[in-house]
Amino acid sequence: MSVDNASAIRVGLLGAGTVGGGTFTVLTRNQEEISRRAGRPITIVKVADRNLTLARQVTANTVAVTDDAFAVVDDPNIDIVVELIGGTTGARDLVLKAIANGKHVVTANKALLALHGNEIFAAAQKKGVMVAFEAAVAGGIPIIKAVREGLSANRIEWIAGIINGTTNFILSEMREKGLAFADVLKEAQRLGYAEADPTFDVEGIDAAHKLMILAGVGFGIPMQFEKAYVEGITYLASVDIRYAEELGYRVKLLGITKRMENGVELRVHPTLIPEKRLIANVNGAMNAVVVKGDAVGPTLYYGAGAGAEPTASAVIADLVDVTRMHTADPHQRVPHLAFQPDQLSDLPILPMAEIRSAYYLRLRAMDKPGVLANVTRILGDLDISIDAMMQKEPADNETEADIIILTHITVEKNMDQAIADIEALPAIAGKVTRLRMEELSK
Repeated sequence: MSVDNASAIRVGLLGAGTVGGGTFTVLTRNQEEISRRAGRPITIVKVADRNLTLARQVTANTVAVTDDAFAVVDDPNIDIVVELIGGTTGARDLVLKAIANGKHVVTANKALLALHGNEIFAAAQKKGVMVAFEAAVAGGIPIIKAVREGLSANRIEWIAGIINGTTNFILSEMREKGLAFADVLKEAQRLGYAEADPTFDVEGIDAAHKLMILAGVGFGIPMQFEKAYVEGITYLASVDIRYAEELGYRVKLLGITKRMENGVELRVHPTLIPEKRLIANVNGAMNAVVVKGDAVGPTLYYGAGAGAEPTASAVIADLVDVTRMHTADPHQRVPHLAFQPDQLSDLPILPMAEIRSAYYLRLRAMDKPGVLANVTRILGDLDISIDAMMQKEPADNETEADIIILTHITVEKNMDQAIADIEALPAIAGKVTRLRMEELSK
């Protein structure tokens, strides 16, 4: 196939950092292959970065560079703007200006879409341009396309994923080496897996941004990030990881969204998963997402969730998609949130008290008769049935022992009440540790 260079799609790149540099490198290296797939060349013609030295280094002075991002979005010769600068305020202004100028947008910015996606998608719909965001979730794994297009015959029932590599690396190291969270975090920072300020990762915020996008394309609901339940791993004790393993489970920070009769669950928290599940054996900085469709059953997507070239792979896939559909009737394009804009669902996001889960409980109890009877009575009175129980022998010269209880599925508000009642028992020392459990099998 001959490709006419005059018909090249012209791209403006905002951000020459890790992903921006990877995008430029991969697009240059695989130019011929990409052109054959897209039907025409895709060429970066201008790069914006506040660090002009970095931009010149990344591009080897082969394209125009500027420190003014608006000079890119306002350039009439640019067809697609790729936004890789991160953050929300500046990125929002740039993306909306690019859309207003009639340009398609490709972004890897999960926070931007989770917080401002409704406004951005509405503006793009009105202007007849596309906003593509494969790289915003799970790096190089093509999970957005899989859910939005590959599974379009299905009624998506639930999505659960390890969608933050930093926390997965930390939990893997805690399990394998028996180290405390703080010690592993320092190592993750030394190796470059964790930022100097790791809050967004370890507190679950990054995963929650991505989960909101997955829920949007899975269920056709608008962005409602402020309603997500977010719990990180900073208070997770290595002893619970060890006890979970003794009981046949692994602990992972999961993003979970489920379609229930009365609404959508949207939650991020440490979760016990049976060790026989494939996703329970995803270690290090890798990502994995399980999607359950009514027709296909559970499907697993695994790969690198971050990094220069894996994320660039998703960015360029979006560029190819946009290039293919560049001249198509806007009504024939794949909708941003999988469903036609006038068919979005008004399903509410359920408050955490209404979600349903099984639970792992660890309590410190005085080693004397009647304690277990009181605990089981409290659980029974709230219709919480016990699946398994393990009691550890007290250490030498100690009068308290760890009791670990696994429950069957119940409503969170019942478990909240049970924990409050158990902690009020005179024989219970301190707080009850609670972790949620998911089977992820059906």
